[in-house]
Amino acid sequence: MQASKPIIGITMGDAAGVGPEIILKSFEHDVVHDTSRSFVIGDASILERAKKFTGSTKTINRISRVSEANFEKEAIDCLDLNLLSDSLPIGQVSPEAGDAAFQYLAKAIDLANAKEIDAICTAPLNKEALQKGGHMYPGHTEILAELTGTKDYSMMLSAPNLKVIHVTTHVGIIDAINMITPERVFYVIQLAHDTLLKAGIEEPKIAVCGINPHAGENGLFGYGEEEEKIIPAVEKAKAMGINVQGPLPADTLFFRTVRGDFDIVVAMYHDQGHAPVKVLGLEAGVNITVGLPIIRTSVDHGTAFDIAGTGIADEKSLVEALRQAVELAPKNQ
Repeated sequence: MQASKPIIGITMGDAAGVGPEIILKSFEHDVVHDTSRSFVIGDASILERAKKFTGSTKTINRISRVSEANFEKEAIDCLDLNLLSDSLPIGQVSPEAGDAAFQYLAKAIDLANAKEIDAICTAPLNKEALQKGGHMYPGHTEILAELTGTKDYSMMLSAPNLKVIHVTTHVGIIDAINMITPERVFYVIQLAHDTLLKAGIEEPKIAVCGINPHAGENGLFGYGEEEEKIIPAVEKAKAMGINVQGPLPADTLFFRTVRGDFDIVVAMYHDQGHAPVKVLGLEAGVNITVGLPIIRTSVDHGTAFDIAGTGIADEKSLVEALRQAVELAPKNQ
């Protein structure tokens, strides 16, 4: 029944990028309508413009509140914030588009906090445009954390046969190493364990990356970071009954996880965790913010300004992000 499907708010992201196009193309997949009541939070005029690039024949149904959405298969409901003109340049950094991307997300968070939607699914924003628009955040995750009052959270990437959760994300490598503490590593291990338990994995197998090559190789590489920052957290988690191993060499760990040895990898910094997932294909990855009081999933790619307006952007990551939003959304609403 339609009423039993979760309500998913899809934020348009940066309107100068591929977000509007992949949203339109995603609604061509029957699974989106069949499993959810999804609608767009953005600018209806931008969606109308993107129809010319994608060939979509869907009607854009402008709404001003969620209760007005029809969720009909031949149409796309758009909660129209009416922030941008359809003359917005495509494929260019724009402060107006950056500000609008922030406003779309802020509206979605308000709706989620008010229980009007069950989950948020985000199309990509552009960090430079976001900051030029007056919002000094590194990305979606940090906005979500601040606007929900969440202090402890983590980014999880999910792809076929590989899940990765991060101790640090959008900071430089030197800052990342300084930010890694036993307390933070333990929290992320525990968050990985609890997240997979909720996903139905009875005893999650968790692997923790080292910081240095070969996980330090007993002090041969680095300055004892593994012994100082990681091992105490792993031992504490083991004492609590969590099935965790580490620190392990990152150069072989991701292969072992894809092979099936582990259910999730705890990565220490951004590129250590992101690169292996993206090798599997940009269309396969989904970005999930865990630790928030609301459900948020996202594509794991950027705004792709270089192909915006051509209609060739691949929507598979967004379709998968919507699928995972449905899986994670509160049941029995």
